[in-house]
Amino acid sequence: MKLFRAGMTAFACVLLLSACQQGDEVEDEQAVEDETPPVPVETSAPVRGDIVATYTGTAPIEAFAEADVIAKVDGEVRELHVEEGDMVSKDQVLATLDGDRLRLELSESQARLRKMQRDFQRNKELQDKGLISEGDFEKIRYDLEALQASFNLASLELDYTQIRAPIDGVVSERYLKLGNTIRTGDPVFRVTGLDPLVAYMFVPEREFRQIAAGQPVQIEIDALPGAPVTTTVTRISPIVDPDTGTFKITIEIGSAAQRIKPGMFGRMSIIYDKHENVLQVPRSSIIESTGESTVFVVEDGAGIRKQVETGFSSNGMVEITSGLTDGERVITVGHVGLKNEAKVVVINEPVEEAVTVEDTASDEDVE
Repeated sequence: MKLFRAGMTAFACVLLLSACQQGDEVEDEQAVEDETPPVPVETSAPVRGDIVATYTGTAPIEAFAEADVIAKVDGEVRELHVEEGDMVSKDQVLATLDGDRLRLELSESQARLRKMQRDFQRNKELQDKGLISEGDFEKIRYDLEALQASFNLASLELDYTQIRAPIDGVVSERYLKLGNTIRTGDPVFRVTGLDPLVAYMFVPEREFRQIAAGQPVQIEIDALPGAPVTTTVTRISPIVDPDTGTFKITIEIGSAAQRIKPGMFGRMSIIYDKHENVLQVPRSSIIESTGESTVFVVEDGAGIRKQVETGFSSNGMVEITSGLTDGERVITVGHVGLKNEAKVVVINEPVEEAVTVEDTASDEDVE
């Protein structure tokens, strides 16, 4: 019996000792948590404003009208009237070829024509008096018409020695030099129209219902920093290319954007939807994980994780459709790896945010 009591006493001592050790461990863990310094973070207040959704893509800028000027007659280049970079108008003379031979041919044709006109007039008087047959008179009429056509052709070929611009534009290339002898069909100039310029975008067919003619477009050119050029969708192809699964959009750029030149590369943003006066937060505050979007807000000195639903995204701002209110402040810096309900300290002073936001959004950010 004494042995039993001694054993029970020893067992109770062991249990008591174990409980004391566990209590010490809990106290130590609590002390460690109390000693963990708060995580420094930066916060931002949500804002309300308009936000737009866009489809973005890239395309080279092209001239809507462009033409190689071709020599229509043989000849030596006697005069050059324009140089590369000169603005020209339709039918303006660009260069002059020698036309000595053609002028002589025109004079010869004119002389034969005058003689035939006199013969025709004399025979017409005879025909009126019934002195020649109707058949002979008709033959003379046909000969006169043939000589008239020959004279017109000679006049046209002489005029071709004046090389003219086929369209309004700028001389983008000059292929000939003073004194060159050129042949019929040789290219001599290239004239490029600058009004309008166009860009052709090829858009996936899934966007066919989103894009419509007349929608606003913003064009950014890397070579031309500054505000983007604003224009509209001019026309949309009514068919989808079965090989590529895309349809063509034509965007015209008017003369107001003279700083844009053919050959430049543009980034196009077609605005196809707009939400007004919506709640927005900085993109940097959104955490994407396993198909869910979350943010951290500061409550009583702790970072509280909240699941949110997002909408359009535009130039650093994301629309929040649910899960957040206007009065909450979201953590924008320091939330990566932050645990829920961890202590935080805000290191940036609260600043009143702008109440109006209106930017362009990327199609890949639209849900």
